[in-house]
Amino acid sequence: MTSLLSGLGAGLALIVAIGAQNAFVLRQGLRREHVGLVVAVCALSDVVLVAVGVVGLGRLVESVPWFVDAARWGGAAFLAGYAVLALRRAATGSGESLEVEGDAHVQAGGLAVRVRPSARRVGLTALALTWLNPHVYLDTVVLLGSVAASHGDARGWFAGGAMTGSVVWFAALGFGARHLGRWLREPRAWRLLDGAIGCVMLVLAAGIVLR
Repeated sequence: MTSLLSGLGAGLALIVAIGAQNAFVLRQGLRREHVGLVVAVCALSDVVLVAVGVVGLGRLVESVPWFVDAARWGGAAFLAGYAVLALRRAATGSGESLEVEGDAHVQAGGLAVRVRPSARRVGLTALALTWLNPHVYLDTVVLLGSVAASHGDARGWFAGGAMTGSVVWFAALGFGARHLGRWLREPRAWRLLDGAIGCVMLVLAAGIVLR
């Protein structure tokens, strides 16, 4: 249970960071266009990436025993550094807010007609924003994989928690956008989120070191 909750916390803390992917999910949620498709693409992509990180680094641990200690200290250092940056953004307000583009319209006979993009186009955009982002590999494959390796035989539970965090976040952001959109546009809201993220990261870093 401890590993499961640690994975959930780590997954949420990493994925909530402001980025193009989250902005796109929020935008589609506000427009109510292919929301289920976008949520599924982003969530399943994260599940695959986390699994690759856990399985790949798990095999490395079996062949290189000292990698556990290296992963533990490296992961703790990264989490602590990430926490410091998040807390600094929360204190100074130097973070960003999610700016969501308005609806696309065309003029037809003097009337504004909303243009609804195809599911194929939306799905490809979601895939590109996920798989062509270099940070996603650092966060999911390298960082979460390394931290999971420090949990030994319970790393599967850690991975399950991280995967759950991704699914919950994307579903909440996409389907709850109509309620969260206005709030998430405010810089103050992201300062609060950054503060929470920083605290979670520090707790996780301390937990890794103490293990």
